[in-house]
Amino acid sequence: MIKVLIVDDDFMVAKVHAGFIQRTPGFDVVGVAHTGAQAIAETGRLMPDLVLLDIHLPDINGLDLMQKLRTAAPELDVLVISAAREVDTVRKALRGGIVHYLIKPFSQTDLQERLEHYRNAYLSLASSKEVAEQSDVNRVFGMERTDRPLPKGCSVETLKLVEAALQEAAGDLSAAEVAVQLGTSRVSARRYLEYLYDEGALEVRLKYGAGRPERRYVLKGA
Repeated sequence: MIKVLIVDDDFMVAKVHAGFIQRTPGFDVVGVAHTGAQAIAETGRLMPDLVLLDIHLPDINGLDLMQKLRTAAPELDVLVISAAREVDTVRKALRGGIVHYLIKPFSQTDLQERLEHYRNAYLSLASSKEVAEQSDVNRVFGMERTDRPLPKGCSVETLKLVEAALQEAAGDLSAAEVAVQLGTSRVSARRYLEYLYDEGALEVRLKYGAGRPERRYVLKGA
């Protein structure tokens, strides 16, 4: 569960944002702060993973607050939520190492999309994997390749079924196991699995036994 601290001087706005976050799977609001001083204290006490940070606070500019928060929690990530639209402000926020900048007002869907991107892209780098692939980095910077054609003879509909089988699996699956579930050939199932692996969506685990090791596939972060 990703622990979130909300920092906003408006009590009602903070409450609305908390409701948005609580309705996003994988996230939990652990605290709310309405001033910079409160934010520093709560960050040190709660050690959140992510702070939703407003820029206009009564006692300090939110961008100046970021470094103080990271002194209290060095691994902290920051998502700025603010009505500030000045280009210089956005640039300064980007240079400060934020994960996203969301301009108020925004909808629940707007916030959930950013949170889901953070969960799927950033946290994939915190897995047991020690070396990042280019596809891992591309996801962090929103550069996923979505126009790569499917292998010859493959369909989008079957690809979705393969992804669903992996999502519902309790662990990793082999091409033969996916083929049985979908009623396709092992060769066809492996073609889809290797496509997803090349796209950076899957990890491959080798199972050793008699003969060649078996390639088993699992969704990243699963």
